[in-house]
Amino acid sequence: MRVRNMGYGQKVWVFPDAELPPVGVNSIPGHESIIITNTGNADAHINITLLYTDREPVRNIPVTVEAERVRCLRTNEEKDFGAHTAAFGEQYAILLESDVPVVAQYGRAEPRTVAFYTTTGYSCG
Repeated sequence: MRVRNMGYGQKVWVFPDAELPPVGVNSIPGHESIIITNTGNADAHINITLLYTDREPVRNIPVTVEAERVRCLRTNEEKDFGAHTAAFGEQYAILLESDVPVVAQYGRAEPRTVAFYTTTGYSCG
């Protein structure tokens, strides 16, 4: 018998160090993304807020991650962020607020140093 969980993770995630790198010419093309995993048995309805150093926040970017699924959101893709895609070199932060617990991480492929790294954000709730 398979036991379904109520969902691992938290409802609020903050990624304070977001910055879209250049595409570059290395074997790993430059990009950044938010990866959200929903292990629960209900769809996760998420609102994304983008916080900037020198302009007003962009609020209420809606995202759904289906139950027991993972979703990768590329910050420079209109299909993921609509008209609010990331601009090369702009410093900003990402706030995720979900109605059910999820696990989230930020990933960046940095072609200027040919590096890829991921980090979990600060989570609460």
